[in-house]
Amino acid sequence: MKKTIICLTATLALMACTQQNPLLNQQETPYGVPAFDQVQLKHYMPAFKEAIRLYQAEIDAIVNNPEQPTFDNTLAALDRSGAVLERVEGVFYNVLEADGNEQMDAIANEVAPILSDFQNGIILNEGLFARIKAVYEQRDALNLNPEQMRYLTETYKSFVNNGANLPADKKERLKQINQQLALLSLRFGQNVVAETNAPEVQRFITDEALLEGLPESAKAAAKEEAAAAGRPDAWLFTPKRTSFTPVLQYCKNRDLRKQLLMDYTTRGNHDNANDNKSVINQTMRLRLEKAQLFGYDNAADYILADCMAKDHQTVDAFLQSVWEPSLAAAKREAAALQELLEQDLPGEKLQPWDWWYYAEKLRKAKYDLDEEAIKPYFELSNVRRGAFQLAHNLYGLNFEQLENMPVYNPEVEVFKVTEADGSLVGILYTDYFPRAGKRPGAWMNNILPQYKDAQGVDHRPVIINVGNFNKPTQGNPSLLSLDDVETLFHEFGHALHGLMSKATYKTLSGTNTPRDFVELPSQFMENYCYEPEILKTYAFHYQTGELMPQELIDKINAAKKFNQGFVETELLSASILDMDYHELTNCDTIDVNAFEAASMAKMHMIPEIIVRYRSTFYNHIFTTGYEAGYYSYTWAAVLDADAFAAFKETGDILNPEVAKRFRHLLEQGGTRDAQELYLEFRGKKADPKYLLQRKGFID
Repeated sequence: MKKTIICLTATLALMACTQQNPLLNQQETPYGVPAFDQVQLKHYMPAFKEAIRLYQAEIDAIVNNPEQPTFDNTLAALDRSGAVLERVEGVFYNVLEADGNEQMDAIANEVAPILSDFQNGIILNEGLFARIKAVYEQRDALNLNPEQMRYLTETYKSFVNNGANLPADKKERLKQINQQLALLSLRFGQNVVAETNAPEVQRFITDEALLEGLPESAKAAAKEEAAAAGRPDAWLFTPKRTSFTPVLQYCKNRDLRKQLLMDYTTRGNHDNANDNKSVINQTMRLRLEKAQLFGYDNAADYILADCMAKDHQTVDAFLQSVWEPSLAAAKREAAALQELLEQDLPGEKLQPWDWWYYAEKLRKAKYDLDEEAIKPYFELSNVRRGAFQLAHNLYGLNFEQLENMPVYNPEVEVFKVTEADGSLVGILYTDYFPRAGKRPGAWMNNILPQYKDAQGVDHRPVIINVGNFNKPTQGNPSLLSLDDVETLFHEFGHALHGLMSKATYKTLSGTNTPRDFVELPSQFMENYCYEPEILKTYAFHYQTGELMPQELIDKINAAKKFNQGFVETELLSASILDMDYHELTNCDTIDVNAFEAASMAKMHMIPEIIVRYRSTFYNHIFTTGYEAGYYSYTWAAVLDADAFAAFKETGDILNPEVAKRFRHLLEQGGTRDAQELYLEFRGKKADPKYLLQRKGFID
């Protein structure tokens, strides 16, 4: 009796905890979005544990089902399982990335091995795999529709590629590897954030003369940052791109430019508690060992097996084909900048901290284009409105801002996205300003995915776009650079991919596509940024309301091919460095700095350019899942340039028939083979010439 009472008490306590936890007890919120405003730190770990318990019960029910395995009772049931954990993760990891703190980091470190063990337990569950395999082996006799066949095939492959067919000893080792990799990924990202926010790289400038050439808007932002840090007598510059980029572009003080660029490019490389070299060594050893468990010689081929490229030889050949014209263009650009430098500093050699400064000078001289004169026309809310208008013109979507929605930070804004008939497409959150707990960069995530439930009800997605654009300053709104505008359109393209999804299964919905395909929808949107008819929908002066003059529009478009050798060389060198790491067949000891230097030497990288992401802050490949995949930005660039050419060839960049075909491609998510989808849209394979022409590398 005593034992029964204890168990009953524990059960009641758990029920009370569940009822009081907004992550578990789904609140009555508009459109079913998470109750961000009610979630507290104390809710996360209990929510994770309970969500895992519920998910495990759903898996057990599938495995222990006495009926013969069928698509519905095994595959469809598997896709529907885990909804509570999905919601908890959707809230926690989005807040961790965008508004984290030390307590969130501690929770992430605690839950990472728990989640890794649990996920391994699903993938390596012999009973579950036996049922999936039984359905897979009779697939041709099941009369499945194409999406069902795709989901079955991809699920079976995923289980096999993640260890379901391994012998017991290798399965156990795989569990250990996955757990360690999860922790290392967290640690890498946390180190980068810590290095970005470290006191020693918070540069307080007290002599305004050192800021000669810096625009007043950049000085005002730096002044407010310093005041917020308790130093109203100074200007504050940090390794955040929005902070140091204006200095690189405009500041005459060469020493300050060098200092800030070095602060940025040496993060995670200071032999201190936040150093990432050891993390890289451990990560690469484990990735190689994992690949070898599956019979691969290197990590790249294991990772690429499910991508469009398929193997590292294909990626290497592709990168080399674009690298050579890019490097040649960069060398020509470097020579032109060297001439400008000589006029100011005779006998001095162009350095990486000089490139942006003299490129800006050359652009102004060559095209009479001053980015500071452009920024007043790129007020953030107007640019976002322009992106929304483009989605309306192409796909008929409408955007309505929602007030009083639950958000995790007051800077977050929320929009309802609907079709022309008023039906719901999804909910879009935007979070655009830097803060101490936000990781660098810009990204799109699912908060909740799109899918159809067992009753056929279409659950529409909740999507977020996150950025690190300039904050408004006293008296001035957030004004974007050309690069910022492209970034906003880029991430919005990812958002559209998620929002317009029409899949049945979560596993295949939205952006769940091969990595070298997923950047197509985002990069495609960048093509529209500076098209004259699109600029006329959003490029209004924030003070006068004046539309950007045609003369300025012409200058922007005339300069589009300017400095593209630098842009592509910086990007491609990072892609090649990524592949060099993942093509290693021995990772016993990696001298990270020497390895990176050797990689740059092998590709004949010019010393005037620093690789876009040096190893120790290369979040894409050590934190965010782009390992052996950073090439995908350029791979997808070939696709997006070719896709935009499909519109241009009609003489109408908003051609409704082409837009209808492209929307169909977006709606499919991962329900079809990526190459098949593209061929259906375009009628032929993508031609690289359109990318090379866009960059100005060929006529």
